[in-house]
Amino acid sequence: MRGAQAMRNGGIGSAREERRKRRTAGRCSTMNISFSARLPGDVRGDLRESICAVKYSVDPFADFRKSILEMIRDGGVRDWEEMEELVYCYVVLNPSDLHCFIAEAFLSVCSPAR
Repeated sequence: MRGAQAMRNGGIGSAREERRKRRTAGRCSTMNISFSARLPGDVRGDLRESICAVKYSVDPFADFRKSILEMIRDGGVRDWEEMEELVYCYVVLNPSDLHCFIAEAFLSVCSPAR
């Protein structure tokens, strides 16, 4: 209806402009995605120096597990207190719908092999 109204009021150029505005407005509303992450200020120990990476994943469990193992190996996690701090970082940095994958990944890393 708007396009037809624009054509009556201002011709074909106005109708095109109206369609372009609607397409652009739709795109802008979906651009509220964050591609950055920061560790909370209360992180302690060696983890404080870590760099957060934002990643799209089709297999969150496998990606979290791999990341956790890398952090344990390269990040200097040496005891249970540091492991708890690592869990805290993953939970704080990720949305709640991913927390189940984080928990499963940590449990798989910490559980004895069956």
